[in-house]
Amino acid sequence: MLKNEYLAKVYAGVQARSGGEAEFLQAVGEVLESLEPYVEKHPELEQWGVVERMCEPERFLQFRVAWVDDEGKVQVNRGYRVQFNSAIGPYKGGLRFHPSVNASVIKFLGFEQVFKNSLTGLPMGGGKGGSDFDPKGRSDAEVMRFCQSFMTELAKHIGQFTDVPAGDIGVGAREIGYLFGQYKRLRNEVTGVLTGKGLSYGGSLVRPEATGYGLCYFTQEALRCMKQDSFEGKTVIISGSGNVAIYATEKATQLGGKVVAMSDSNGYLDVVKEIKLQRRGRISEYVQQVPGAEYHEGCAGIWGLPCDIALPCATQNEINEESAKKLVANGCKVVCEGANMPSTPEAITVYYENGILYGPAKAANAGGVATSGLEMSQNSLRLSWTFEEVDARLKDIMTNIFHNAYDASKACGAEGNLMVGANVAGFIKVADAMLAQGVAY
Repeated sequence: MLKNEYLAKVYAGVQARSGGEAEFLQAVGEVLESLEPYVEKHPELEQWGVVERMCEPERFLQFRVAWVDDEGKVQVNRGYRVQFNSAIGPYKGGLRFHPSVNASVIKFLGFEQVFKNSLTGLPMGGGKGGSDFDPKGRSDAEVMRFCQSFMTELAKHIGQFTDVPAGDIGVGAREIGYLFGQYKRLRNEVTGVLTGKGLSYGGSLVRPEATGYGLCYFTQEALRCMKQDSFEGKTVIISGSGNVAIYATEKATQLGGKVVAMSDSNGYLDVVKEIKLQRRGRISEYVQQVPGAEYHEGCAGIWGLPCDIALPCATQNEINEESAKKLVANGCKVVCEGANMPSTPEAITVYYENGILYGPAKAANAGGVATSGLEMSQNSLRLSWTFEEVDARLKDIMTNIFHNAYDASKACGAEGNLMVGANVAGFIKVADAMLAQGVAY
């Protein structure tokens, strides 16, 4: 419940314009609630309509994507790109191909991306995009034709100094390659317009690992500073089985943790070592290869397993109030988010009521976009940095993100509340840039 009159008015306006967009409203409400202490001290924000402008995308694109499947039948999907805020740099954010994609999901992701990108310290604005196309079960040729059709429209609106998309759920190296090839064909130019590219054509080392590694670097620094502790000897549960989950598992293990479960949209596994890196299979197939592994149908049950640290890396709102209470009951002390907004507001309340160290997504999972920013730098310089160089820069960025969020939480009188700290720290940089650049009528 917003107590500040200005912010309450802003949220009412967002509700009036976006009434059916539940995910977007959830993201906006969480941020505005966190900003109340800061906004109270800065009346100029209301005078210049900064928060209203920050809650409204600069541009929202929806377009038809028509493509031909392997049977010769024409298929039609919807494509989206939200260019949310460019105050501190060109729009930057991933593309998601998944049946759940709609306007609300894209706007929530783009809104979150504004603050996440700000926290990295790199000059990147916020954007997001995608389609309700599902690459699962589609042949490589079908995925290629879809990507080519999608990029034929998107290419009109993006560019190295305008908007630089990347991958997200359903958009990996294969899809980025097809998208980049079509952009190059249409524009007759080779630029760093997409990140997450293959190493042979301008990609960066560490990019596949970045979000998972960064999540663990953030969590390790939070543990060190707030709990005088580390991953060493801790039991860890990780949801998801894509790049974020796989590389979070790898880094958590390197840091001394014991990962005991992973999941995908079908179910979860106890005792996971390596899965889905070479083929796009389902996690249930793992039990056929590893004696002693155990498969459970349905992914929600993973949060009922005992653990010290939970790293949700699957999708939005995967942990509800009931799941959060199970985590608490089973001894969980830390929840840091590798997915975007994986915890419902009710779950977050449970975390704070029970003293859980909570690392919100916009801070904890910023490693992916941070390394995308480093890929952009390498493309501009026409240089390639070593794995060690990129990894060291990533670790520094994630360490700084934690301290910026923690310091902001102290300044707001909410020491240790990293959700408040991340929202305020991310907001200040963007707001200052917007105030400096004036109002575009």
